[in-house]
Amino acid sequence: MNQANRTWQWISHTFLAVLSILCIIPFVLLFSASLSSEDSILQNGYSFLPKVFSFDAYEYLASSFSVIGRAYGITVIVTAVGTTVSLLMTAMLGYALSKKDMPGYRVYTFLVFFTLLFNGGLVPTYLVYTQLFDIKNTLWALLLPGLLMNGFNVLLARSFFINTIPVPVLESARIDGAGEYRLFFQMVLPLSLPIMATIGLFTGIMYWNDWNNGLIYITDPQLYSVQNLLNQIMQNIEALKSANSAYGSASANIKDLPGETARMAIAVIGILPIMIAYPFFQRYFVKGIAGGAVKG
Repeated sequence: MNQANRTWQWISHTFLAVLSILCIIPFVLLFSASLSSEDSILQNGYSFLPKVFSFDAYEYLASSFSVIGRAYGITVIVTAVGTTVSLLMTAMLGYALSKKDMPGYRVYTFLVFFTLLFNGGLVPTYLVYTQLFDIKNTLWALLLPGLLMNGFNVLLARSFFINTIPVPVLESARIDGAGEYRLFFQMVLPLSLPIMATIGLFTGIMYWNDWNNGLIYITDPQLYSVQNLLNQIMQNIEALKSANSAYGSASANIKDLPGETARMAIAVIGILPIMIAYPFFQRYFVKGIAGGAVKG
């Protein structure tokens, strides 16, 4: 490697390292704020190290441990089932669209691409799911909307199959008597681990962070996902503090409720599982995106 290449490599690595640090800084501030006292945050603002350590925010959330535990369980189940089924549906449709000799190929590809540009709107969508599918106040409300896949992920998988899966290998297996199902499950999927991991990560994050479906279709607190529950807890804190201030109440219990620190603790609880899971998928991420981004 010549001197120019070494210099460019050093500059690029330094630049990426700085970007990585800039991405980490918000999480450090978030975690630090969640461990700070409410008065310290209001008086001194945010800092990388808490000026006054306090676990009040986490203690307040721990008082609802059983409720939060149930919400976590619902979110984990919905994320696991939804990601698995949605990934399978996306892979199967993407594989079918990678076959340009398939009858109706152009029509189906256009329909998938069309969903990237337009949707039915909130009111028609709500009426379809509540009146036709009757999913309101059921776990299907958290699961079903995401199962209708994402057009971008389908096209990403399609491009990966076209550009990465060796056609001669599939033709050889077909000559040996393998059918389409066997080709897909025993040959295509094992060769598509990078793109499957990438799309699975996208889908899993979508399910984990989803609060909109719960907000629209769920009114039963027993079915709240962790995102909806934490959002409800935050709204309750703000409502109690606003009422306490409006009526001039001197209730110490309400006055001492964590506000900003509880917001930060809620964010930490919400993102922690994703941060733990991401390193296990990171090695597939770049390869999957690069393989699926090439135009097919």
